[in-house]
Amino acid sequence: MKKDIAIMADPDTVTGFMLGGIKSGFPVHNKDESKTTLKQLVDDGFSIIITTEKIGDELREDITKYTSKALPMIIEVPDKSGSHKRETDPMNELIKRVIGVEMVKWLQEILLKLQVQLLSVEVWEVPRCTKWFVSVI
Repeated sequence: MKKDIAIMADPDTVTGFMLGGIKSGFPVHNKDESKTTLKQLVDDGFSIIITTEKIGDELREDITKYTSKALPMIIEVPDKSGSHKRETDPMNELIKRVIGVEMVKWLQEILLKLQVQLLSVEVWEVPRCTKWFVSVI
């Protein structure tokens, strides 16, 4: 598997990422072209493939199939029109798959523990605890 990063998206998004330093850009114009390009990128061994949320939603079954292993990691980002409402959050699913825990639940547990600890501290110590907590996260 290569350690390369590729962007597969609409031409404007690809141009933006290539200006940002991504060397391998693949502009696509429709679902069929997206499907073919995604398969080719996986076959070529790219380890990280960036695509847009719109393309990700269109190719959900293929992305699920390709990401059943550790690599490639397929990351979905908003396109030039911005983010849109989705049934599931693929980034949250990616974090769960890679790390093995759901970060939201973990963060809620940490916040709950912090609240319990803050109740037992004097008022003048609260800002220091808050500052410390924020810097750790």
